[in-house]
Amino acid sequence: MLKVKDIADVIEDFAPKRLQESYDNAGLQIGNPEMDVTAALLCLDVTEEVLDEAIERHCNMIVSHHPLLFKGLKEVTGRTATERIVIKAIRENVAIYSAHTNLDSAWEGVSHEIAHVLDMSEISVLEPKDDNPSTGLGVIGKIQPTPKIEFLRKIKEAFKVKCLRYSSQSPQLVVRKAAICGGSGASLIREAIRNGADIIITGDVKYHDFTTYGLDIIIADIGHYESELCTKKIFSRIIREKYPDFVTYFAEAETNPIKYM
Repeated sequence: MLKVKDIADVIEDFAPKRLQESYDNAGLQIGNPEMDVTAALLCLDVTEEVLDEAIERHCNMIVSHHPLLFKGLKEVTGRTATERIVIKAIRENVAIYSAHTNLDSAWEGVSHEIAHVLDMSEISVLEPKDDNPSTGLGVIGKIQPTPKIEFLRKIKEAFKVKCLRYSSQSPQLVVRKAAICGGSGASLIREAIRNGADIIITGDVKYHDFTTYGLDIIIADIGHYESELCTKKIFSRIIREKYPDFVTYFAEAETNPIKYM
């Protein structure tokens, strides 16, 4: 039977922990690396509902994109949701593992997955890490020339975006080159402009990013959650390529913490 460390190792072969940003906390969050694993539940965020689903589906490991433990815990009393998850996961013997910005920076990681959905070609890393052209945040590539509004509609449909925020003042009429960063990628807007992108697709864009850069590039904010749901597919592919008989499930209890009216 596979162990927790076997699942961790195959993910880290794809997305080494050395690729994570300095502020991050990727890796095994809770659990014994030597514990046998029956099945794994794959998710974006570890919530109390996701943990309950893992227990109900007899999954004794959760693999998430966002780390449960991002900041240090000074107490574990059950007062917060994170503390309750820690207590229950330990009590129920459920391991929790996360691959975050290392998955973002890996080749064929989060931004690449978005690019494939949009049929981009000649894809390269937007902001290479340590001068390595195959790792780093964001990607940039070519798009079959598409009218701006048509391309924005394609994005909205492809990622099931209920409310697409985009820069209304951008003068570009046709999209030929696109930059992408899953999650929060506003810091890459200037790099996208420097590389000649017509559009950047990301999440968590601030008002002043629109006003500052909107005349230079189309900014499309599809939402943090929407841009990273693909991480479950990436985890599944990584694990199944190495261990085709290992059972994984996509979390069904997961919901977007942001609602739109």
